[in-house]
Amino acid sequence: MTRAVLRAADPVPGRSPVRARRRRTDAWPLVLPALVPVALFSVYPLAQGLYLGFTDARAGRGVVTSFTGFDNLTRLLSDELFWSSFRIGIVWAFSVTVLQFAAGMGLALLLNEDLRLRWLARTLALVPWAMPPVIIAIMWRLLLNPNHGPLPGGVNWLGEFSTALPAVIVIGVWAGMPQTTITLLAGLQTIDGALHEAAAVDGAGPWRRFWHVTLPGLRPVIVAITTLDLIWNLNSFALVYVLTAGGPGGQTMLPMLFAYNAAFRYGEFGYASAMGGVMVVLVVGFLLFYLRSQLRRMP
Repeated sequence: MTRAVLRAADPVPGRSPVRARRRRTDAWPLVLPALVPVALFSVYPLAQGLYLGFTDARAGRGVVTSFTGFDNLTRLLSDELFWSSFRIGIVWAFSVTVLQFAAGMGLALLLNEDLRLRWLARTLALVPWAMPPVIIAIMWRLLLNPNHGPLPGGVNWLGEFSTALPAVIVIGVWAGMPQTTITLLAGLQTIDGALHEAAAVDGAGPWRRFWHVTLPGLRPVIVAITTLDLIWNLNSFALVYVLTAGGPGGQTMLPMLFAYNAAFRYGEFGYASAMGGVMVVLVVGFLLFYLRSQLRRMP
């Protein structure tokens, strides 16, 4: 009887591949409405920008554009200003990502506790996320104004060589921390409370429970949010542009600001596109790392 049931449950040979192909064919009409805008507004501009990186495209009417191969890339690799902006961008991206994670983890652990007015605290934690980067930058410029700002001491935090980059990093952490906090908080709520109770019964203190229960349970979430934060921070533009425009003396000149100046201040669209192509390769590398970590979790 058991063998008969098993045989009846087995798929009929030759039908499963046909059904799979039919499902894939039936899915295309459902996917195309979403793929067409992505192709038009994302893929095509990206391909056009990568192509411009191999040309001498410049601003102006009637300017002839010609293919120059790797000339822009060769110039880029020997440009000290680009390497300076690249180093500043790496410091910015990694510093903001690490500090966002540390602050977001602490705030997520706090908001996960059964506190009074927890709903209000969670709502307030989202306020920076709801504000556009331009508004955040203007607000912080007013707060850090050495003449009219509320901070004592009269320090020009955004205008001094030694304080501009640290100040911008702190502002970047404040602006991006809510998304990290909410993501980690959602991950914390998926961890079974019985694991913490069992660890406490075994004599584990708060730190050991955090290290051996919380962090392993959050590992997929941590990999995802830190990778995405790093990509977002590498592509950051509006916040720093409004805060300092890359100054003073290039101390906050991120790669995206450098490419913007090359394109719209000096009219070198081909050279700026080559910079964008380098950043695309870097971002794709982080995306591959993220996708690899996600695929490892799949059965």
